[in-house]
Amino acid sequence: MNVRPSLQLLSTEHMNEVHRYSIRILEDTGIEVESKEALRIFKKSDGVKVKNAMVYLSGELINEVIQLAPSNIEVFNKNGNDAFQLGINQGNHTHFGIGVTNTWFQDIETNQVELFTRKHMQHSTQLGQLLDNFDMVSTLGVPSDVSPDTSDLYSALDMYANTTKPLVLLVSGDQKINQVLDLLTFLHGDISNRPFCIPYVNPITPLVLNKSTTDKMIASINHHLPLMFSNYSMFGGTSPATEGGSLALLNAELLAGLVFSQLVRAGSEVILGSLPAAFNMSNMGSQYTPTSYLLNLACAEMMDFYKLPHCGTSGSNNGRGADLVASGNLWLNHLTSCLGKVGCAPFVGGNFDSMAFSPATVVLSNHIIGEARKFAKGFSLNDKAVNLKEIDHVGPGGNFFTSEQTLGSLHELSDTDALWTSMSLDAWNEQGMPMADNALIETTKDLYAKAMRSSVEAMDVVKKGEDFIENQKI
Repeated sequence: MNVRPSLQLLSTEHMNEVHRYSIRILEDTGIEVESKEALRIFKKSDGVKVKNAMVYLSGELINEVIQLAPSNIEVFNKNGNDAFQLGINQGNHTHFGIGVTNTWFQDIETNQVELFTRKHMQHSTQLGQLLDNFDMVSTLGVPSDVSPDTSDLYSALDMYANTTKPLVLLVSGDQKINQVLDLLTFLHGDISNRPFCIPYVNPITPLVLNKSTTDKMIASINHHLPLMFSNYSMFGGTSPATEGGSLALLNAELLAGLVFSQLVRAGSEVILGSLPAAFNMSNMGSQYTPTSYLLNLACAEMMDFYKLPHCGTSGSNNGRGADLVASGNLWLNHLTSCLGKVGCAPFVGGNFDSMAFSPATVVLSNHIIGEARKFAKGFSLNDKAVNLKEIDHVGPGGNFFTSEQTLGSLHELSDTDALWTSMSLDAWNEQGMPMADNALIETTKDLYAKAMRSSVEAMDVVKKGEDFIENQKI
């Protein structure tokens, strides 16, 4: 019997209420749909009413689609091996990835920033490959040293060449998704069988299914790839200021995306989730708060209620480096994710709300994820674990230093932290009072140097992809 800590925010009654509110929004307020092709697809269903660009969905259709969509999705790595599943194990294991779409790169030692380039993409992808607590690599940044017309292609190429882990693809350019998938097919072969890449799309909150998003959804579904459909909001700005209002609105948008995906092709694999943040009135930007993490947990519980795969808030934070602010945000996000129903959190490593990619923040996060997973694992409580026979054998006043259980657990008990080893006050003074930041920086420098060396081995694949891109006449 395993004793495991868990978080549960919503009761069944609460979740039914959120669902009713969301249906009311989709039936009465509706969603705006920009694409004529998307409108044509919506019109195929008798459960949809279309008035100009507004689409209204019936509760009956929504409930039918929830039952129709796959409740479990298998994700593979580039080698075709099982990587992880989303759906049936939610609440037992959260899967993390590094990312996402940062425009700047933050120096490991100085925290100074420079424009993100292809070399940063290649080296940082290799860093994600090295770190055991990351399960996927998402589009890390927007390379500044190639043209905007080709940046999506080079980003996908550099990620593909430098990791075997599953890829989450954020394609920014309109009409680029098919080119990116053609490139990956050229490099890999069939990407539909045992898929390792997951396109990621966002609607526009509140209640707009924009053309770029529906086009990417259609292309991904036609390639038989699993798809992440996630909305982003700033409550008090693009969603209601109240937690309940934002939850109902965001949930409605996710249900609208789910309906569209199943109308494109019944049985399409879709991963749903929200990235809620607060709207900071003082600087007119987003901010991550305890409330935003609560909404993340609530969204995960709604997807678990529907028996649908979930993706959630990741490592987006308001830190200025791998600092106290970032550490607080990361601990709160990662620990609550591991204790709640969060299926995956694919975007870790960006500071200033995913503006600057920081290798040190990635390494710090890798440590935090590992500790959060240990905490969430709980412990065994059974006859073998308690071992009354051993307690009786040691007896009053004895010790367990050489007991059978202690000797069998030496590796676990002696396991030293990869970042920070235990240090006495005397040793700390003797070593010149080194701060914990120093160990993080040195560890990150060593790992990043190893990642840079590993990226050299991928240059043949990079060259093959570059030739393909140059021949596309983009």
